Amino acid sequence: MALQTRVKLAKLDAPKVHGLDHDTLIRIYRTMFLSRRLDDREIQLKRQNKIYFQISSAGHEAVCTAMGFFLRPGVDWLYPYYRDRALCLMLGVTPLEMLLAAVGAKDDPSSGGRQMPSHWGQPKLNIVSKSSCTGTQFVQAAGAAEATLYYEGRPKALAQAKKAPLGEHVNHEREEIVYVSSGEGATSEGEFWESLNVACAKKLPLLYLVEDNGYAISVPVEVQTAGGSISKLVRDFPGLQVAECDGTDPIESYSICKEAVQYCRERRGPALIHAHVTRPYSHSLSDDEKLYKSAEEREEEARRDPISKFALFLVREGILDQKQIESLEAEIDNEVREAADQALAAEEPSIDSIRMNVHSPDVDPTSAAFEAEPQLHGAPKTMVEMVALTLADEMARDERITVFGEDVADASREDNLRHVKGKGGVFKATAGLQRKYGNDRVFNTPLAEASIVGRALGMATRGLKPVAEIQFFDYIWPAMMQIRDELCVMRWRSNGAFKAPVVIRVAIGGYLTGGGVYHSQSGESIFTHCPGLRVVMPSTALDVAGLLRTAIRCDDPVMFLEHKHLYRQPYNRSEHPGPDFTIPFGKARIVKEGSDVSIITYGAVVHRAEVAAAQLEREGISVEIIDLRSLSPYDWEAIAATVRKTHRIIVAYEDMLSWGYGAEIAARIADELFEELDAPVRRVAAMDTFCAYQPKLEDVILPQTSHITAAVKQLLEY
Repeated sequence: MALQTRVKLAKLDAPKVHGLDHDTLIRIYRTMFLSRRLDDREIQLKRQNKIYFQISSAGHEAVCTAMGFFLRPGVDWLYPYYRDRALCLMLGVTPLEMLLAAVGAKDDPSSGGRQMPSHWGQPKLNIVSKSSCTGTQFVQAAGAAEATLYYEGRPKALAQAKKAPLGEHVNHEREEIVYVSSGEGATSEGEFWESLNVACAKKLPLLYLVEDNGYAISVPVEVQTAGGSISKLVRDFPGLQVAECDGTDPIESYSICKEAVQYCRERRGPALIHAHVTRPYSHSLSDDEKLYKSAEEREEEARRDPISKFALFLVREGILDQKQIESLEAEIDNEVREAADQALAAEEPSIDSIRMNVHSPDVDPTSAAFEAEPQLHGAPKTMVEMVALTLADEMARDERITVFGEDVADASREDNLRHVKGKGGVFKATAGLQRKYGNDRVFNTPLAEASIVGRALGMATRGLKPVAEIQFFDYIWPAMMQIRDELCVMRWRSNGAFKAPVVIRVAIGGYLTGGGVYHSQSGESIFTHCPGLRVVMPSTALDVAGLLRTAIRCDDPVMFLEHKHLYRQPYNRSEHPGPDFTIPFGKARIVKEGSDVSIITYGAVVHRAEVAAAQLEREGISVEIIDLRSLSPYDWEAIAATVRKTHRIIVAYEDMLSWGYGAEIAARIADELFEELDAPVRRVAAMDTFCAYQPKLEDVILPQTSHITAAVKQLLEY
């Protein structure tokens, strides 16, 4: 791997200048060389153990510099990837800011020292925080482009977004576009194809730049991509403009980028540029390309190096002579040296700062501000009816709210609405919303869970309030990367610069005889382990209204779990509590007071606990029932109070006996309140009662009332 870059005049193969003046040509070379010098300095600092990682943009400078002429910082929305250093320089990121990220400084504008170098992100430039995950940015960029079109038709939504926390970074301008880039390797990720499908179906103003350096770390392009060319694979996507260019030639790249940007600005649809670049350095300093590239390959790459090629071009065309180039390089060397010295002297973030920006500092959904008394009126509603009613209330109040997912619309073909009743979700939880609020606010998506969540995240970073639906919890796993590594850490990893207040509604749990293994799963504990994500699970229609409204009005991502078994039960119905009824997160509900034993539970097990308590009451046993309803955060004070009151505790839940959510509650009680217990904490869990799913027996999906009553009696006999 090279440590220093010096211009070596090579064979000229660049085309003639096409309408570019001398100042523009010199700016191109200056940016390209500055980008390379920053790579070289980071490599040097890494070898001196003064930074912790380095991943270079070497070989990608020409096309990125060219693209920088046509993207408008602070206007267009940008999802660059880690080799887009030259582009970020063109857009206004300074060498010092890049090196502050390299050393992990407190004042690193990308993440406050929380991420690795080259993970760009600056709200003032509309550069959205980048993670290390490959390909996740594609569907987020699609969501951002959807926000562009949404704001064009909904100026009220834009005004509301500007008044919300971080609203100073919300903007929309005519002809804005969204840019997203990656290496060729990331195009194998499913999100790439999901985003293309959406971008073409909705004619989004989304510009893809695929920077193909021939390798995905050590995997060559012919192994990585069928046929060895991503542009050939995507040419038949309807409305997608596809172009190839020599990405090591800034003049050819300039022409191609100009056409693609214009295509998107004219709202003709998405465009994709397949730029053939080179990678003269290893993938990163954790990689050694000599282990898999032959000497001949490496020499050929050196001949295609954009820095040496363009320097020769400038000399041949009489733009600069060799002494002027050397003078320019010396000036850049001094600039990089000074920036490095400042970065090395910069203050490090404090250890305590790691806990900052996990959640919104502006809106606290656990606070008393969300305590409200219901103003009950109207006929009693089931839980599923209350979902639709609450969404309707909130959509009337806030035009930023969009509702989408699989089958959530009444009918995607609007003409059919004159002749059909409409679907409104497989459980009818969104019935009537499309008719009332329009096709742009309530719409169906392709069957692609990662895309649903990723698009919601892109919309949320633009100031919208997406309420996305995952039809069944059992099928949420394709979206896990978007949830765990993107959605719930967006605020934290950007050090508070970006946020993602998405609500993900998910139908969960066992509910039907014959539901089987793939319509009966629980696994809420997995998502309560995601820092930054709020997780709630109501058991009554009244709590649906209060908690869903809090979820929408808070400023954090929320997973709203709706138990399918409870959707239409008569025993948990409620009258409408009014359009401003909210319930704080982290505040449990005392379902029933008692003195002999306490049952801590949530979801569909709450009612079974009530039935068990009624049976035990006839035998003279007084049972207290606590419905957690909010799982992250949860109400530890209510738990501690009931432990100190009855001294006997059962934790009943619909999940695994081991590693389930209730296991964590039981463990904390035993750890912190052991002296208050008269008997060991007893757990009653769904997976405690059977060894395999038996699709014809609903009772094996949920803990039975008999299991709860038996556990209570065992505790009293202890």
